[in-house]
Parts: sequence; structure tokens; C-alpha cells
Amino acid sequence: MMGTGRAGVFGGIPEANSDYAKSKVAILPIPFDKTTTYAHGSDKGPAALIEASRNMELYDIESDQEIYQIGIHTAPPVLADTSEEMVKRGYERSRELLNAGKFVLSLGGEHAVSFGPIKAHAERYPGLTILQFDAHADMHPAYEGNPWSHASVMARVRELQGVSKIVSVGIRSLSLTEKNNQQGVTTFYAHEISGQSSWYQQLLESLGENVYLTFDLDCFDSSIMPSTGTPEPGGLTWYEAQRAIKLVATQKRIVGADIVELLPNKSLHGPDFLAAKLAYKILNYTFRN
Repeated sequence: MMGTGRAGVFGGIPEANSDYAKSKVAILPIPFDKTTTYAHGSDKGPAALIEASRNMELYDIESDQEIYQIGIHTAPPVLADTSEEMVKRGYERSRELLNAGKFVLSLGGEHAVSFGPIKAHAERYPGLTILQFDAHADMHPAYEGNPWSHASVMARVRELQGVSKIVSVGIRSLSLTEKNNQQGVTTFYAHEISGQSSWYQQLLESLGENVYLTFDLDCFDSSIMPSTGTPEPGGLTWYEAQRAIKLVATQKRIVGADIVELLPNKSLHGPDFLAAKLAYKILNYTFRN
């Protein structure tokens, strides 16, 4: 099924609501997958998410609004052959969109694509908190000799001058090296928050005022999100993630976001739709009336 609305446009949104000049939001695809170490194919993730989004209802029941009417522009993808090129181009394009007054929601691709957009946001919002939803710490100083690996992205983010803190949610896999490399990181481990509710308030208290949300889809339990490069059992449920994001959007200011690590499976469309719905939910919470 080809879905509804215009092909290649997030939500299949009508042209009047996706015009660049009039849109408050820019969807920035970064289809890069060069450093993944298990299953490959996350470079197909942005296109699969956008295609799935064309089958969403654009009315959101929870927020009682059609958030697409604020304008959601789907930007051309950022293309690169190397990690260094991807980082540079992702940063430059994100900075350009921010300077144009857009809220930037980037779509990966492997988690390494987050660095460029985060760098641009950290320059614009000094003292920025990075809220990482993830199964993995991604804190290797370098992985397989590559400091720009997807497994090193948060180590690079922590080095950014404009980033004041990193808060990680859903972690349930890390190496001993990463465990010993957690300075400046507040971690909510999956096994400690599963089935609990007190951690939501603790999460809010750990954040600064301006928050950048980076969401690796393997943060979700692999039973609902199997389409990732490195799926981990356990993890957050749909409603646990939604509650956390809604609280942050209500009590803090989400200034930018990305969703990464979707590895589409042609015979299993549910995860693609979940990722698309997550993107739309983030926008609904961020721009709620």
C-alpha cells in the first residue's frame, strides 16, 4: 500500500502545510549507515519512517489537535560517504534550519548521525541537556578504531562545550569500559525503572531547562521494536516512553530531537509505523496548546 497524501513527505501532508517558508518544523533525514556492527540497513530507516507516516491519522486524540497545521517541512536528505562528511553536513544543515527558525527533528540512520544536529543545538542553546533514550550507553572512546562510531556518539557529545549534562534512559547494555566512562552522565537503567513510577519525577529533576531529545529506537522493548540493528530484550513500553516525553515537554523545553536506528523489515511494517507515530507524538507534545 502506497499510503495517502504526497510520497516522500512526512505524514503525506498537503503542500500548503509543508511549505518551507511557512513551516515551524523541519524533518531532516540523515540516511547514514557506515559504522554499525551487527545488522546493517538503518540508512533505509528515514525513508521507511516517512512512508509509514503517510498512513497516520493526522488528528491526535490525546492532544486534541492536528499539529501538522503549524507546518511540517520534509527537507532533502543529508548524504555522505564517510563519518566525517556526515557529521559536517549534518551539523551545517541543522544550523541552517535553526537559523531559519525551524524546530529540527532529524531521522537516522545509525546513532552517529545525532552528533551534527546536537552540536548545532548546543551552540544555539548553551547549557543544553541531552536526553538520550537508548538500550546502549554509546560511550566508547572509540569503537573499532573509529571515534565517530555509533557506539561512541555520546562520548563525542559529552565533549561539546555547549552540553551541560547527559541523561540516559533505558540503558541495559554497556561494556566495562563504558561503565567506567560515565562521568557527567545520569543513567536510568532499564532494570531499575521497569514497572516503577518514581523515576519520572527524578528524570525531570535531572534535566536543565532546554532539552534535546535523542531517541534510539532500541530503547523500546524488542518485542515491540525488533527492527533495529542491535535489539535488546527488555526496555521501555510505548506508554512508558510517551509518559516520559510528555512530562519533559510539559515541564521543560524540548528544543530539538532525533529518532535513529530504524532498520526496516519489508515483511514487518509495525515498527516503521511505531517510529513514525513516535515522531508525530514528539511534535504533538512539544507544540501542545
